[in-house]
Amino acid sequence: MAPEESAEATLLLRSFERRFLAARALRCFPWQSLEEKLRDSGSELLLDILQKTVKHPLCVKHPPSVKYVRCFLSELIRKHEAVHAEPLDELYEALAEVLTAKEPNRCHRSYLLPSGDAVTLSESTAIISHGTTGLVTWNAALYLAEWAIENPGAFTHRTVLELGSGAGLTGLAICKMCRPRAYVFSDCHSRVLEQLRGNVLLNNLLLEPDATTPVEHPVHDTHHSESPRVTVARLDWDTVTTPQLTAFQPDVVIASDVLYCPETILSLVGVLQRLAACRKDQQAPDVYVAFTVRNPETCQLFTTEMGRVGISWEAVPRHNQKLFPYEENSEMAILKLTL
Repeated sequence: MAPEESAEATLLLRSFERRFLAARALRCFPWQSLEEKLRDSGSELLLDILQKTVKHPLCVKHPPSVKYVRCFLSELIRKHEAVHAEPLDELYEALAEVLTAKEPNRCHRSYLLPSGDAVTLSESTAIISHGTTGLVTWNAALYLAEWAIENPGAFTHRTVLELGSGAGLTGLAICKMCRPRAYVFSDCHSRVLEQLRGNVLLNNLLLEPDATTPVEHPVHDTHHSESPRVTVARLDWDTVTTPQLTAFQPDVVIASDVLYCPETILSLVGVLQRLAACRKDQQAPDVYVAFTVRNPETCQLFTTEMGRVGISWEAVPRHNQKLFPYEENSEMAILKLTL
């Protein structure tokens, strides 16, 4: 294989690997590029794809949805049959293994990091489950995680409070790549908090005991510690008090995909006001809010409400590196707030 063809095949394999591990919609895969490659090559490329996806060590250890694997393999077989007359036994054997498998209520997604490590999440198989959307990962969480990895200095040796952590992707990526001193995942829904604790442990991070409420922690040196101090806290934006927020002592506050309705926006702005009052004698925390621009009026409401209470903001420049697979046509943004 010529060097140029080899490089193209490597990029194609990487694309399939990242999308499959993250269980992205099948329509997002580069099927047309695969068909073109299959016309010029034998079955080796499909076998390589099989090893990078269904047979990937991460998928074997933390399996994705059975239905998802079944549909993916069926599509691979269709692409193969459209080009090659001879069946590929390995594909049919892999499909046979999942045809009789039972679909669990939970599945896994994995996101590869530049370090070679990965963030693996256990998620609900339903988009909205138990009355909350926080049990799955949304695009802005991936976008914010990318920005954080490209800008680790914003988090290194600092205490980070995340509002509305959801499945935990952003925080886990920051904990693994940006060396924060401490990280506080927070949410208000019991199912989300339960899942967050499970995902922290799934990614081999130590979870502080009795971390359901904000508490003061003794200072310790993390310059020589690989892992940050991690807590999971219940935080209701409508009822949390300034003293409770003060106990977290955050240097950085982040949130992603939380601007989805007027009521939530008003609650978020209220929390930001209380955070501004937390450190009267010290510098206010840096605040970053990432969101997908679905409804411009919703975004306008957020900036208007911030202006009303005296919170200024600026748009963060787009980062260069695309590490995670998310919808290409999604318009996303990050605002840096000054409390």
